[in-house]
Amino acid sequence: MQPRPLLALIFATTCASLAPAEEPGLSTQIAQAWDVTWSRFYLPQVQTFGDYLSSYDKGKEQAHLPTAEEVKRQYPNPCGYSTGMEDGAILGGAMLSVLCDRFAVTGEEGLREKAASVFAGLKLCTTVHGVRGFVARNVCPEDAKSVYINSSRDQVTHFVHGLWQYYRSPLADEAMKKEIRVVLGDVAERMLAFVTPENDYDFCRADGTRCPLGICRMWNVQAHEAARLPMIYAAAWDVTREERYREAWRRHAAEAIAQSAAPGENKPAYALLQMQCSLEVLHELEPDAALKATIYERMMHVRDLAAKRFDSVRAQIGKKSADEMRMTGPDWRKVPEWKNQKGYPNPQWGPFREIWHITREAGESALILLMVEPGALSAAQQTALADLLRRFDYAHNSSCGIVYHLAAYWKARRNHLLNP
Repeated sequence: MQPRPLLALIFATTCASLAPAEEPGLSTQIAQAWDVTWSRFYLPQVQTFGDYLSSYDKGKEQAHLPTAEEVKRQYPNPCGYSTGMEDGAILGGAMLSVLCDRFAVTGEEGLREKAASVFAGLKLCTTVHGVRGFVARNVCPEDAKSVYINSSRDQVTHFVHGLWQYYRSPLADEAMKKEIRVVLGDVAERMLAFVTPENDYDFCRADGTRCPLGICRMWNVQAHEAARLPMIYAAAWDVTREERYREAWRRHAAEAIAQSAAPGENKPAYALLQMQCSLEVLHELEPDAALKATIYERMMHVRDLAAKRFDSVRAQIGKKSADEMRMTGPDWRKVPEWKNQKGYPNPQWGPFREIWHITREAGESALILLMVEPGALSAAQQTALADLLRRFDYAHNSSCGIVYHLAAYWKARRNHLLNP
């Protein structure tokens, strides 16, 4: 073998030192997070994901989930708040995004089956109750059919965003795309039928009555929520090419972007992420150059807010002990205080609520940074993200925020960051 010229050797060594490098042990960490997500949070009976773990013992991880009888009588509340059945549609939509990104990086054929199962769970959330276009939060694993009747715009946002990404991914074959067209079309039809001035722009509960909490209102909402409605119509048009959806999208688009100018500085990461998801769809599909540029500006502003949130939540996690971060959630039935609440009964989790929240916020805020101009992620931010993922104890993580840690990792990998 000929010896390498000294200049070439120096050049190769320098390039290697500049190449993005994966933190030691990061691949192992992500593999563990992946296994925990599918072995502990995934509910195979209904092909959805639960919100938290109340035990690390095998087979008892989600023993706190409501029974079919409890869900049928809408106990403890019509949203299923704090029961573990609160955010299934959100988590399923987020997981579809994870799968699309991971497939783009690895091309693993086994991910097709995973994606199909997540889609089946999301489809069940819109069909099992027989109410066309209504996105239930989750489905009770005990009977695989009972649902809480109050959804939210947050559920629908991640649901639509995930299906839209799946449709545009090579993971979805033509038969699957046909199913997605039906599901997204049904959701859009419900919006057209219910989101009217007469309903105060509320898409209503599964029983057709107005949501008393205001969380199903789709128009005349806050800045971080304004883009949700046109995003739904735009996604439905993109997959179906139905003119009625295009008209509804164009009717709301410009005003929604104008209203999106100033989201609150202190909005939680989940609110900023859902805003970014909505803007991502609208930016991708927007035909008007000037409006597209404005959407881009909005996305960059959300990114700036998320950067502050990412720093803040990492500092919060840094103040917690290992034992605190390993805390499991309660069986909500055994927390007596909430039963004496006046108004809307919502079980309280005590100190666990913060652990659940900051775990999720860490992944959500990091993910936002990677959804627009991912190449602008600074070296310090890349190091911070890698360090967060490398140091987390996923074997003792009880928060569904683990899904967003996976999402941030695979979004980074898709954009040639954190490369092994």
